[in-house]
Amino acid sequence: MNNYLFTSESVTEGHPDKMCDIISDTILDAYIEQDPDSRVACEVTATTGIITVMGEITSKATIDINSIVRKTVEDIGYKDDTFGFNAKTCAVSISVDQQSEDISIGVSSSLEHKDALGSCSLCEDCHKVDGKEMIGAGDQGMMFGMACNDTENLMPAPIYYANKLCERLSYVRKNNILEYLGPDGKSMVTFKYNNGKPEEIHTIVISTQHLPTISQKKLKEDMIEHVINYVIPLELRNSYIHILINPTGRFVHGGPSADTGLTGRKIIVDTYGGMGRHGGGAFSGKDPTKVDRTGAYAARYVAKNIVASGIAEKCEVQIAYAIGVANPVSINVNTFGTSKISDEKMVDMINKVFDLRPASLIAQFNMKRPIYKALAAYGHVGRNDLDVIWEKTDKINKIKESLPDRR
Repeated sequence: MNNYLFTSESVTEGHPDKMCDIISDTILDAYIEQDPDSRVACEVTATTGIITVMGEITSKATIDINSIVRKTVEDIGYKDDTFGFNAKTCAVSISVDQQSEDISIGVSSSLEHKDALGSCSLCEDCHKVDGKEMIGAGDQGMMFGMACNDTENLMPAPIYYANKLCERLSYVRKNNILEYLGPDGKSMVTFKYNNGKPEEIHTIVISTQHLPTISQKKLKEDMIEHVINYVIPLELRNSYIHILINPTGRFVHGGPSADTGLTGRKIIVDTYGGMGRHGGGAFSGKDPTKVDRTGAYAARYVAKNIVASGIAEKCEVQIAYAIGVANPVSINVNTFGTSKISDEKMVDMINKVFDLRPASLIAQFNMKRPIYKALAAYGHVGRNDLDVIWEKTDKINKIKESLPDRR
């Protein structure tokens, strides 16, 4: 099907699920800042008047989780009772234990390392095999990454613009351009595709929390002037574009007091807006030994470099890991008929060019640093604004060198 409509959504920082993602990643950053080898699995729930922090954390760091939670919620915009949730007065419940020893053993010493012990002169405290660091994957699972030439940063157009609308919505609120806006909000963008290419925007939906004194007419005018016209290029707009602003007519009651939030419930918002598949694992609150996060970033890195190299217009990469095993158990590539070489040759190239062991990815992406709070909203991929390493296209030459014969 070459002519179709496709829709993606995004949410702002004050959306209850996204607020929980941000809290989880802010806690992760705090641990990594003090102890880069921290093992963190942190999940958060938020509902009327209470935030609950749960997880398994093993670290040398000493963190005041209560203060981190309150500061994060206040920075998002829930500073007082105006929008139904108050960072100063809400309860914060903390239930945190250490990482399971069974998991820790598999991560700290991979299956490959254990197999090598006894057949070489490795010491038991060393994680290397033939000079390569061999920590095991922190969980089993499959991760997907994709890239396409819809946009300049090789992301699908619907999620790219949905994220940009939500970023702008947050910006005009925080900078008092539209002082009546609340922290909770969503956007949705529908693109018309012609011959498989994004041609124009068919529909834009924005739902944003607001003070009860603002009229629907004023809200729509401001959304068009200060958000939509600022984000959407003229060439993607047409006179028939559908614009829906707060379709129910009112969005005063929002945030955690209107809808329970939970870490990891916006995984499609975090990635490709449904345009690419998803392995099901959330990212936020997980240290980089968890391949749900690191493997998904790696799959994006591979797919983006393939498309940037010009050998495919669209590419989806699946990487699968087994807990406690360093090397992927499988790699799959789908270029949707756009590749200049076979997908089988593409997998051979990936094995030559990319090192997908967790220890190598952590080092390549410089992941033992507090970078995660910034990723928690508006996408973990496609983020050229953050200069994250998995968004670089620095493997293009190596890809081309590894494919001298493209037949």
